[in-house]
Amino acid sequence: MNKITYHREGDYLVPNLYLPKQPKGSIGKYGRLRLNYLKEHKRGLYTELLINGTLKQHLIEIDESVSDKVNELIKQLAEQENINENLKEHQQIEWVQSMNNIKNRAEEIVFNDILYV
Repeated sequence: MNKITYHREGDYLVPNLYLPKQPKGSIGKYGRLRLNYLKEHKRGLYTELLINGTLKQHLIEIDESVSDKVNELIKQLAEQENINENLKEHQQIEWVQSMNNIKNRAEEIVFNDILYV
């Protein structure tokens, strides 16, 4: 059982409260998107993670897994559609359009599978 300790400040006893140590790392784009989703659509889970002190760790893990999955999907889709360095050298605008299209599709797939669940 946890026992609350106090320290004296003048005439008052003040509880010795502290926050648990937070993990080091950056939340990133996908972590911030997950945070907004939790706040708006999954308030119970958001509150639970916040109270347990595991919210930042959860967001870092989501950001890493979504980034990895998006990058993997981009490579696979670019390979399937024959978007390569040759196209990049000779038709830059078409290459950029194709890569942006692929990135948007990959993010949409991963968002529905991981981020917005």
